Amino acid sequence: MNRPVVVGVDGSPSSLTAAEHAARAAVARSRPLHLVHGYLHPLGYGVPLNPYDLGVPAPTAESHRMLEQVAAELTDRHPTLRVEVRQVPGGAGVTLVQESRRADLVVVGSRGVGGFAGLLLGSVSSQVAQHGHCPVLVVRPAEEPIPVDGPVLVGVDGSEPASLAVRLAADEAVRRGTDLVLVHVRPPERAGAVPQEAAESASAGQAESAELLAGAAAQVRADHPVLTVVERPVRATSPEQALIEASGEAALVVVGSRGRGGFAGLLLGSVSQALVQHAHCPVLVAHPHEPAG
Repeated sequence: MNRPVVVGVDGSPSSLTAAEHAARAAVARSRPLHLVHGYLHPLGYGVPLNPYDLGVPAPTAESHRMLEQVAAELTDRHPTLRVEVRQVPGGAGVTLVQESRRADLVVVGSRGVGGFAGLLLGSVSSQVAQHGHCPVLVVRPAEEPIPVDGPVLVGVDGSEPASLAVRLAADEAVRRGTDLVLVHVRPPERAGAVPQEAAESASAGQAESAELLAGAAAQVRADHPVLTVVERPVRATSPEQALIEASGEAALVVVGSRGRGGFAGLLLGSVSQALVQHAHCPVLVAHPHEPAG
């Protein structure tokens, strides 16, 4: 099954930046690129103008021209790219979540048409990042340049979602020809602790951090012997803030859908949500692929 890279395109600057990221990802993966526009009827969510008319509203010629123009510009910049354009009746978020069941990767811009400037993540981006059935790449606004240098960064905490994130991050680092940085964040020592207890706690924390990083690095090196892997233990009050700050030097940060201690009912943990919202570079949310049916 040659799963495509799928990107939502609505003509907004954010979606055009997402389309460029998606084109690069499709070329790197040797996958086709699908430009998808989920359209709504002017009076509602796919509801026909006449309530007695049960037909599906037709796609618009204007949107088709927009998609064809984007496709032409992408193939001009990436001659080996295979592009398909499609309009789907329905909300953009629901459409892309459905598309993710058959995709290798879904790419979304951080804001779409009508997105408020103060919101770092639009409702569509948030919906797809939360509910995607394959890895989801959230890219930054168009006014921020596409980063090409810098390592791929991923957090390590020993959880299964983090292990998937590490595997995807390693694959990305190999494709990009860059380093992989494994980060483990542990909390600072408790204030007012007895010196001996504080020293023992610090030693145990350092040992746990080193063990988690070494285990993750060993697996990566076994799969990718030539990849440069950097192990970085960090002490910080807030794991979210530490990883957000670290993302400033990265070309990509990869996050698991949930971390250690995450509730099963939560599709994105607090650290993942914070990075999707505030990281200084694109964020890849490591959802496992839906089984091919």
